Amino acid sequence: MTNSLTPMGKLLRQARYVASIHNLRELPPDAGVEVAIAGRSNAGKSSLINRLCDQKALARTSKTPGRTRQLVFFEMDPLRKLVDLPGYGYAKVSGDLKTHWQGLIQSYLDHRLALKGLVVVMDIRHPLKDSDRELINWAGMRGLPQHLVLTKADKLKHGQLTQTLAKVRAQVDDAVGVQAFSATTGLGLEQLTEAMAHWYEPDKDLIAG
Repeated sequence: MTNSLTPMGKLLRQARYVASIHNLRELPPDAGVEVAIAGRSNAGKSSLINRLCDQKALARTSKTPGRTRQLVFFEMDPLRKLVDLPGYGYAKVSGDLKTHWQGLIQSYLDHRLALKGLVVVMDIRHPLKDSDRELINWAGMRGLPQHLVLTKADKLKHGQLTQTLAKVRAQVDDAVGVQAFSATTGLGLEQLTEAMAHWYEPDKDLIAG
């Protein structure tokens, strides 16, 4: 069975852009299930989202790190959303803007009841930078389920890929999922979709609370 034919795959293909949030007061109602995608600037978040949802331009891709400056909401159905968080770790962002991003991200992650899972995106050639570790450790303390996705896996040979995965797994809690992914080849697509299905429960009818 291909990814697009699974219930989760079908749900993801329905994703559509609904809002870009610059301030917490603009957030949609805190209901249903949201999964957030986080990662350092230029880690490949937008390419991952586009491949995951089987849409070429759902999320904007850019060669300029730090371009995403808001929480971007994509809706699959009225109670299931995917949230693209602003990239972090880009040194050239001005101090005031960086503080705004950090405050926006932290407040969302700290208080959002609908948030059921966090996908942390890292370039497989540069995993577990200090900012990644900070986010992963914080999510662990909060008890937020998380799944680490090492992107651009097509850039490494098989042996290097296997070694990198093993090193990352050894440095995080056993409950945290770790996988390789390539938006170019589709490597890891079904594994990621399956992980997200545990949070979204695509076969279940959600009831607004």
